[in-house]
Amino acid sequence: MLAAWAYNKPVTFPRSSGILLHPTSLPGRFGIGDLGPEAYKFVDFLAAAGQRIWQVLPLGPTGYGDSPYQLFSAFAGNPLLISLDQLVIEGLLLDEELERAPQFPADEVDYGRVIRFRLPLLRTAYERFKTNWKRRDEFADFRGKSSQWLDDYALFMALKAAHGGEAVWSRWEPALAARRPGALKECRKELAQDIEALEFAQYMFFRQWRSLHNYARDRDILIMGDLPIYVAHDSADVWANPDLFQLDAAGDPAVMSGVPPDYFSATGQLWGNPIYRWDRMAETGFRWWINRLFAAFTQVDLVRLDHFRGLEAYWEVPAGETTARNGRWVKGPGPALFEALQEALGELPIVAENLGVITPEVEAIRTAFGFPGMAILQFAFGKDPQAPDFKPHNYPRDRVAYTGTHDNDTTVGWWSSSGAGDSTRTASDIQEERDFTRKYLATDGREIHWVFIRALMASVANTVLFPLQDVLGLGSEARMNTPAVPSGNWRWRYRAEMLTPAMAQRLKEMVSTYDR
Repeated sequence: MLAAWAYNKPVTFPRSSGILLHPTSLPGRFGIGDLGPEAYKFVDFLAAAGQRIWQVLPLGPTGYGDSPYQLFSAFAGNPLLISLDQLVIEGLLLDEELERAPQFPADEVDYGRVIRFRLPLLRTAYERFKTNWKRRDEFADFRGKSSQWLDDYALFMALKAAHGGEAVWSRWEPALAARRPGALKECRKELAQDIEALEFAQYMFFRQWRSLHNYARDRDILIMGDLPIYVAHDSADVWANPDLFQLDAAGDPAVMSGVPPDYFSATGQLWGNPIYRWDRMAETGFRWWINRLFAAFTQVDLVRLDHFRGLEAYWEVPAGETTARNGRWVKGPGPALFEALQEALGELPIVAENLGVITPEVEAIRTAFGFPGMAILQFAFGKDPQAPDFKPHNYPRDRVAYTGTHDNDTTVGWWSSSGAGDSTRTASDIQEERDFTRKYLATDGREIHWVFIRALMASVANTVLFPLQDVLGLGSEARMNTPAVPSGNWRWRYRAEMLTPAMAQRLKEMVSTYDR
């Protein structure tokens, strides 16, 4: 049986370094990184390089824009990450079925082609599983223990497919949008095989993920996950719990999430997610959030809580706005949420993403619960309001410091950028940044990515993390995401030959030199 589908509080460590890489960016034959052989090779690389953390982005099934921050479920796994090679080993697919794979690009994910190739193969694997696979009891056990979210997710996705895949649930027939019991019962009967196939894919995802996670733990590597503060409107979560979200009579968001203008964007970022009904969340003792964090900690050892400040106060934008300019700050649940989480789950191994407009109230909550905050080295040399806090000489030990994140350009790209198209920085600003960077880091700019990595390794911050693109020294072509740009993101992949023993040795020497 699948073991330990329960919250395992990790043992944290005082000083370490790690690499940020989403599994979709792994190399492989079938168009997208997955949980197969290359994932295990990457863990081996981390171990050889003396790294202690593998940070990933949210692992759920992606919706709008292929973004891991716009998911069809806050609980489910992404079926595109299931290793097809492993399904062959287990007799659920045939070698010749994989040999018919189209020629995928090696350097990026073509999501449309990947979906058209992979999802039919998962259905084929399910059909074989039904007739002759030996782990049916294990599958039944998974379904039972996951029913709290799996039932709604599988039905939601089956209904979405039945509506052509594009329709938002609030545009479905009123009886389905409103989840009338009779209509749901009839659909469960009509779509029973589709629903079970979706449940099977989730079983295979979590089975493969658990195997990879255990492999990493055996090599003293912890996995840090990422929890988006909001969930997508087009999700099983909102459809199944409309009373917990601020929706209008039609089921659409009455107000939308985002952030005001900042260093990333002069017009702010309009995310568009529905905003929670925190009063109703509180009435339930924050049960939905407790379930969500519990589920997260069954998958990973540590969690980066995205947009942490939105839990103290969030930016609310009226429905119909096209930018985030015309919003307002509204108080969130504050410490009451974390008190409920801590009471239910114990010590919370959370990293607070405390970037943006941070107030003393936000920092008071973070400090009270012992959550380390973040620092971004790329922001240390310019006019970002938090720049002083991002300079390594100002780090406290209780800090998670990055060269850059998934939302930043690569360090090489940042260093060589002209700033074209960036409305937040002038050419003069960029020149001042470069001059100060040279002075602060005593560098002429050669191997700027290694200069950044060394600066963080040498700092007192307990935890330092680097996107793999920075370890590889890649330019802007390898950027993972550009905030406020709705398409073309989340596509980057590396080639297997890029990870070399010499690179691992260079990282390991820094680990030794700086006691990480």
